[in-house]
Amino acid sequence: MKRTIAAIAGVALLGAAGAVAQDPKWTTIVDGKSMGDFTRVGAANWRVEGGALVADKLDGKDAAYLVTKNTYKDFQIYAEFWADEDVNSGIFIRCKDPAKIDAALCYEVNIFDKRPDPKYGTGAIVDVAAVVPMPKAAGKWNTYEITAQGNHFVVVLNGQKTVDVTNDRLPAAGNVALQYGSGNLKFRKVQIRSL
Repeated sequence: MKRTIAAIAGVALLGAAGAVAQDPKWTTIVDGKSMGDFTRVGAANWRVEGGALVADKLDGKDAAYLVTKNTYKDFQIYAEFWADEDVNSGIFIRCKDPAKIDAALCYEVNIFDKRPDPKYGTGAIVDVAAVVPMPKAAGKWNTYEITAQGNHFVVVLNGQKTVDVTNDRLPAAGNVALQYGSGNLKFRKVQIRSL
């Protein structure tokens, strides 16, 4: 009898864990199997390779972006990325103009270990929330959890909170963009859900 109850409890627990993992509120925008449904701004050699969305070369001098076609207001992003030490990248959120992506028109959650001003490097929101000391992302798989709710922003890199700030500089809704500026960059999973 005890074994039967334990087995039923185990199955129920597994079912609950599966329900959380398959939470329908999450939308996968990068799955490592396809290019996803993005508008391209600028030119990089984005491609799917080895279970990840990869870029390692620009066609020109300006950074390139993959921009969501949807806009988001209050949301959470979960992203898995790999960067070498020369990567200049970031996840841009609440972008005002999907055709013009930069840190003045979006909030830029940075991935840039060699940024000349390291306080706004990896783990920071450029010109909004510094991170001191700056964590390093190079040479390993990392996770970002980015929450934007009203004017409150929280960034968690590899389980460590790097940003917790309020800011009203930009509109309360906009597009999301993945940046490629330099180095060898991979995104294997990016998901978003509305809050």
